[in-house]
Parts: sequence; structure tokens; C-alpha cells
Amino acid sequence: MIRRPITRSWAVVLGCLSVLLLLAGYTWVSHRQHQVNSDDTTIPNWSQLYEGVKKFTQPDRKEERWIVEDSIATGRRLFFGLGLGVVFGFAIGMMMGCITPIEAFLQPPILLLAKVPQTAALAVYFVFFGTGMEMYVAMIAFGIIPALAVTVHLAIKDLPSEMLDKAYTLGASHFEVAAEVVLKQILPKFIDAVRLAIGPAIVFLIAAEMVVGDVGFGYRIRLQFKLTNMNVVYPYLVMLAFFGFALDYGLRFLQAKLCPWYQRDSK
Repeated sequence: MIRRPITRSWAVVLGCLSVLLLLAGYTWVSHRQHQVNSDDTTIPNWSQLYEGVKKFTQPDRKEERWIVEDSIATGRRLFFGLGLGVVFGFAIGMMMGCITPIEAFLQPPILLLAKVPQTAALAVYFVFFGTGMEMYVAMIAFGIIPALAVTVHLAIKDLPSEMLDKAYTLGASHFEVAAEVVLKQILPKFIDAVRLAIGPAIVFLIAAEMVVGDVGFGYRIRLQFKLTNMNVVYPYLVMLAFFGFALDYGLRFLQAKLCPWYQRDSK
């Protein structure tokens, strides 16, 4: 039967099995590569990966730990970029969905900007914002604002007009309708949109760090790749994945707290 539910324990077992199969597949590929070339570093074995982890977790000549410096730099850039993009994306989407003249005014540029590949526009951000913190924040924010705004706008357009009419009939003001009806209905979908924006935001940031960064995950990956130290690159990629997963889990937790009705409906 399509969409037939399974128990929670069975779902956990299947999830763990998929991870184990992934690890087993990597182990087999690495073993096969080292049979061909025992000194291979492109697909490091587990002992080589362990050495790579030691390299970026232990102090270097400057008594600095790469993982600490890179995590702080990338984390700050991503936090401020996502924060700014979420605020402006939500505000623009709400205005477009609630006020028709603003919709007519903003819809063409928003739809146009949504089609601009941010990594191809790196040179533009360098010109306008330099290569400092402002550039990273602007690239992430402008990269996710159009998608978030369109999501909010379309969610409002999908609301039944009868719902709004009933609120006005009961004497609600424009602000009360927007805050008590519209906001509560679109909030869970907006949180889902933010969850989906985490991946592109990380891509934009890493791309910029690879080009002009002097610290951060993108900078470290580029530098170690040039030295063919893939035993550092692979763990960094795994940490980026876990970082994105942690953000996604936090948003899911927030959604469950703010929109419990949506969670029940989506089960």
C-alpha cells in the first residue's frame, strides 16, 4: 500500500542500515584503490582519515587549531547571511502576498533575481561589497531572499478567500488578519522553505570562501585539495553535512513547537 506507515523502531533500523551500507561501500572502494596503489591519498583509508582528523584538530605552528578557526569563520558568515535573508525574504513575501500594488511592483524583479546563479555573480559581489564579511553575508542573503519571498507569496495566494472574509466579518483589522490568520497559516511552510534554503546557502558560502577566503571551510578544502590531502577534505565535507543537518533539525524542532497542528497533519 502506498504511504503505509511503519513503526518508529523499524524506521530507525532502516536509517542506520543505510548509513552502515554507505560506510561499507566507502571502505570497499578505498581498499580496492589501495590494492592498486598503497600510497594513494585520493580515497584515504580509515587510518589515513584518522591522521587527517588529527591534523586539523591539533595546534599548528601558530598554536591554532584549523577546525576551531574555520568553524568560527564559516559559522558567523552563515549565521548572519541566513538571518538577514530569512528576515527580508519573509517581509517581502508577506508584503507581496497581502498588498496587491506591492505584489505588482516587486514580483518581476524577485522572479528575475531568483533565476540568477549566485556563484556566477561572485564578481558582482566583489565589486559592490569587497571581499570581507559583508560580501559573504550579502551573497547568502541575496541568494535565498527570492526563493523565500516567492514561497511566502504563493502560500498566501493559496489561502482560501473565505478564511479571510470570515475574519473581516468578525471585525478583525487588516493587521489582525495578517498576524492572526495569514501568519499562522504560512509559518510552517515558511520554516520548511528555510530548511530547504540551508543547502544552497552553504553552497554559496563555500564557493566564495574557495575563491577569496583566508579562513573557513571553503578555504581549507581548496588548500588541502591542492596538496591532495583528501584525508582532511573528506572529514571537512562530513562536518559540513552534519552542520547543515543540525540546523535542519533545529528548524524542525522549532516548527514542532510553533506549529503543532502542522506536525500532526503531516504525519
